Amino acid sequence: METVIILVFVFGYLAITLEHSIKIDKLIPALVMMAISWALISLGLDSFTQWFDSANHGLVKGYTSLGLEDTTNTAGDIVHGRMHIMEETLLHHLGKTAEILVFLLGAMTIVEIIDYFDGFSTIKNFIKTKKKSKILWIFCGLAFVLSAIIDNLTATIVLISILQKIVKDRNVRIWYAGLIIIAANAGGAFSPIGDVTTTMLWIGNKVSTGYLFGYLFLPSLVCMIVPAFIASFLPAFKGNLDIEEETNKKPKSRFSGTMLYLGLGAIIFVPIFKVVTHLPPYVGMMLSLGIVAIFAEIYSSSKFSLTEIDDEVSEANAHHSPVHHSLSKIELPSILFFLGILMAVAALESLGTLFGFASTLKEGIPLMGTEMAGTEVSDLVVLLLGVGSAVIDNVPLVAASLGMFTESMDDQLWHFIAYSAGTGGSMLIIGSAAGVVAMGMEKIDFFWYFKKISWLALVGFLAGALVFLFTRTLF
Repeated sequence: METVIILVFVFGYLAITLEHSIKIDKLIPALVMMAISWALISLGLDSFTQWFDSANHGLVKGYTSLGLEDTTNTAGDIVHGRMHIMEETLLHHLGKTAEILVFLLGAMTIVEIIDYFDGFSTIKNFIKTKKKSKILWIFCGLAFVLSAIIDNLTATIVLISILQKIVKDRNVRIWYAGLIIIAANAGGAFSPIGDVTTTMLWIGNKVSTGYLFGYLFLPSLVCMIVPAFIASFLPAFKGNLDIEEETNKKPKSRFSGTMLYLGLGAIIFVPIFKVVTHLPPYVGMMLSLGIVAIFAEIYSSSKFSLTEIDDEVSEANAHHSPVHHSLSKIELPSILFFLGILMAVAALESLGTLFGFASTLKEGIPLMGTEMAGTEVSDLVVLLLGVGSAVIDNVPLVAASLGMFTESMDDQLWHFIAYSAGTGGSMLIIGSAAGVVAMGMEKIDFFWYFKKISWLALVGFLAGALVFLFTRTLF
């Protein structure tokens, strides 16, 4: 039965990676393989020889002697059976997954509220030059900073949207888009809210905000600077840019700047809230969302239009409420995809499959200097994880690592995983959420990216990794 479950995961994952070829949205195979995997576990529960306790990060002792149902021992104590353990494990994983999803929902809603007030148009004021190389550095810098605050996916969407408004030539834009992908993924790696995978590690109590910044800021910065520096000498970034001036420009909301800084400040507040209260991050995110929503409702009241009084009441409310409007624009398919893939990986983790795979990796690959950090996991394994995240989605890879390794919080392993999974995906355009969304927005060809941008991403990835091997010695 375990083999069948693994095959379900493999075929489901293959369908996810071939999303554009088979024309099926990746959320569909993710949800299907999640449901089938847990159904097979339930049906074959009496055939498994081990069970991984995620809460205690170890195999359940005496699992082979347990029956399906709860029993009572000679002392009168209840001995939980396999069915009870499975239900508890499923609830545990659902709770941990829900923490991530609710957190993402809050962050995405705040970003949409900022956009509702045209807040991101303020960023366009930073561009005061027409020189291509300078504009490259401006966009890479913005991508690096913004991705650490509003996540790399959203930063990519915002900056490419700005590019589309000011740059006429698509052939020029796709070069900028390629470097934006690298910079956004680099910026997301050192922030607990900058990348889904880093958020997973942070919420899973594998990394803390302070150590994450200390370990990864310099490697991430190098990962962004090196490709941008090399690219600035390429023919594509020589000369001046023909910037398109917008005509029929809509008047910007007078609260755009206020909502931009309020929204970004509210998101930055979340890690501080977690450190002070020790509550899960989604609680702080909901508080931040509530505060931003209060100001959004107050500011939007002045925008009420009597010309739309004939609309249905519900539609009018949705139109005039920035919160309702923002929630309607949330990417729910992405949320459901994360639900499916995280719970499918949880199925493999619960069977002890990932635990066994981790043990095999530890024994089969030679160590490369990790003794200084007190861990037996090879640096090579983590580098391969980064390369793997370029080929397949980094979310399940990091989810798998959470079940594979049992190192303590803020061990250098977790920070290296955060860096590798976060920045390694830049090597292929399908390797990160930022790349996929850029591919869709600008219709970037896979092989064009592979020939023009991938080598730059690889150089940046390796340069940052070398810097990390140095920075970890400082902690």
